[in-house]
Amino acid sequence: MTDFSEQAAAAEREMRSLFEPTPLMKNDFLSERYDAEIWLKREDLSPVRSYKIRGAFNAMRKSIESGGPTTFVCASAGNHAQGVAYACRHFGVSGVIFMPVTTPDQKIYKTRVFGGDAIEIRLTGDYFDDTLASAQSYCAEAGAQFLSPFDDADVIEGQASVAVEVLDQLGGSPDLFILPVGGGGLSAGVRGYLKGTGKLPELVLAEPSGGASLAAALNAGAPVTLERVDTFVDGAAVARVGTLTFDALTDMCVKDVLSVPEDRICTTILEMLNHEGIVLEPAGALAIDALKDIAERVQGRQVVVVTSGGNFDFERLPEVKERAQRYSGVKKYFLLRLPQRPGALRDFLQLLGPDDDIARFEYLKKSARNFGTVLIGIETSAPENFARLTEALDQAGFSCRDITNDEAVAEFVV
Repeated sequence: MTDFSEQAAAAEREMRSLFEPTPLMKNDFLSERYDAEIWLKREDLSPVRSYKIRGAFNAMRKSIESGGPTTFVCASAGNHAQGVAYACRHFGVSGVIFMPVTTPDQKIYKTRVFGGDAIEIRLTGDYFDDTLASAQSYCAEAGAQFLSPFDDADVIEGQASVAVEVLDQLGGSPDLFILPVGGGGLSAGVRGYLKGTGKLPELVLAEPSGGASLAAALNAGAPVTLERVDTFVDGAAVARVGTLTFDALTDMCVKDVLSVPEDRICTTILEMLNHEGIVLEPAGALAIDALKDIAERVQGRQVVVVTSGGNFDFERLPEVKERAQRYSGVKKYFLLRLPQRPGALRDFLQLLGPDDDIARFEYLKKSARNFGTVLIGIETSAPENFARLTEALDQAGFSCRDITNDEAVAEFVV
């Protein structure tokens, strides 16, 4: 066993003063679907509903034991902030948590509840880079210790405790381990521990398509900064993978780093909520969703999937449902050029099938004296129903443009 693996095992033992191991649960729904033995490592059931508490706890513990600073600082609008806050209260040390001004009230409230009087929350900057700069400036001025969410050796070591627990709970290593990846702290830690114990199984990492920073780094041979990031999967949408984490993952095969579409993740969030009653945030559903890309590879095997977080704001549920329906092809948006004559709307409505439902109908503007433009959203029971509808519209002489996948237009009017 390597020194890293021994330290990770020690970190896991120390964590028992803070919380019990998160459950490793066999999931019958997924096992039946993929004809495999699929186990979920439920990090969404930690005290702060994510694995981030592990790295924060370990980094703080080691700093305190070594006589380092007892004021800890982080920049985060999500799970890392909550993990730091919880650990600050546990150790009785002070924490200053910098959050963007745009952080939802729910996340601010939860962080304050976890930290209590041990923490101070400072809202600064509209964008995370501004928030991060403020946090690092404060550390330099106050002599406090900055806690990176992933690019820190002690944080990585703490995240490795996930693997320590899995091997103990499972009684050995699985055939396949699937992890979400953002900055790389969890995947670097888990892989490092498994490799150090000589029990490294096949490893698959899943990152959101709009934040595929690890794949970009592997292709370039070094960390690179993505020009654009889709922040929907906010717990894993990172523009640049960490330097330390990349060093630990640099020999990963690119084919084992999957790029998962954000809209498809929404279908998994809804499936796990409706079928299993499991509430997952987008990053928490990331590794489960990746099963869809490797169904043949997991068949007949023992698979561990990490559900990394369950801090889901239910105000986002309408957006999740919308994105899932659009990905599944059962909801589309059209711009309809409607003749301005009596009976035109009735003629259009008669073309709808028995399973077609109008979800939105909005008159936009009059483009000509005899025609008006209507934004219309239609939900249906099966994607093939739209082929029948568009054919019927063409035969009836209606001019109709599908804007569902036209990003520029859809973002403006939908």
